[in-house]
Amino acid sequence: MLLGAVLALCLVATAAAAARHLLNDQGRVLNVNGRVLSDKGRTYVSAVRWPQQGQAAFVLGSGRPAASPREQPAPIASLAKVMTAYLTLERYPLGGAQHGFTITVTAAQAQAVAQDAQAQSVVAVGAGEQLTERQLLEALLIPSGNNIAQMLATQVAGNETRFIAEMNAEARALGMDHTTYTDPSGFDPSTVSTAADQLRVFQRAMRFPVFQQIVSMASVTLPVAGTLTNYNPLIAEGYAGKTGSDSAAGGCLAFFTHVTISGRPLTAAGVVMGQGQGDDTSVLLAAAGEAAQQLVDSVAPALPVRTRPAPGASGGRGRDAGSHRRWLALAPGRAEAQP
Repeated sequence: MLLGAVLALCLVATAAAAARHLLNDQGRVLNVNGRVLSDKGRTYVSAVRWPQQGQAAFVLGSGRPAASPREQPAPIASLAKVMTAYLTLERYPLGGAQHGFTITVTAAQAQAVAQDAQAQSVVAVGAGEQLTERQLLEALLIPSGNNIAQMLATQVAGNETRFIAEMNAEARALGMDHTTYTDPSGFDPSTVSTAADQLRVFQRAMRFPVFQQIVSMASVTLPVAGTLTNYNPLIAEGYAGKTGSDSAAGGCLAFFTHVTISGRPLTAAGVVMGQGQGDDTSVLLAAAGEAAQQLVDSVAPALPVRTRPAPGASGGRGRDAGSHRRWLALAPGRAEAQP
């Protein structure tokens, strides 16, 4: 009996040691704490099919986030608006059906839209128009208005300069050591980050139910702009999130989707950056959407998975996968800036 107990302990120790290692993209053994950059908790997970170009990060449930190899800071376009929304909600939390603060659009703000409409992504506003915090967040995250990011920056910090300082201070506080914000919208290509860093702030923003609700909406109707649609190419497939695209950043998407694994509901979240080529928004975002689906689909064969639509999204993609050929380590754990 004693010999059997010793043997059992040895087997447990061996299994634990194996669990502390993951394979990198070249098939070599990499300790679970290994990383390309200095971020804590970043690991390579060989089961994930990382995009052929650009970079990505992914997390399933409460597991340890994984990031693609060789990540370097790169332009993020409108993914920057995730931080803008997060700081707004940190300063002015919204709950339930609350609408939050109200601003009145100035003549200068309305005139700026006409001047910028040909050069960047903006949402039409009119002098004297009143917009609530909820409406501003919807205009920021669904049609991705750069001018809305500027309005929120002024409301939250008094002016853009102070807001940008707050963005960078929060990035440091969240451990986003490879991120630099130079504007609140991502229009400036010098606003750079990595997929792993953007996943950090995206997960923080997801702690606000109103953020999850808004990025799950297929469209929004605003007083002057009318009905505007979400640029997310996967919104009808049950993937909610925030898009970003321009010729410098390529196609970008921060996303989450709900899956059921062996009867247990989990949230799969990720960020893809630098997808596609050129400056055609629809082409770039289609490439980002394909890369996002690839991340989720590459994990699905490891587990019996059924994907479920994100709340507020129409449609949905459902399937079960019974193959066990792949695995994912689950540890607790200058073009314009377009949508």
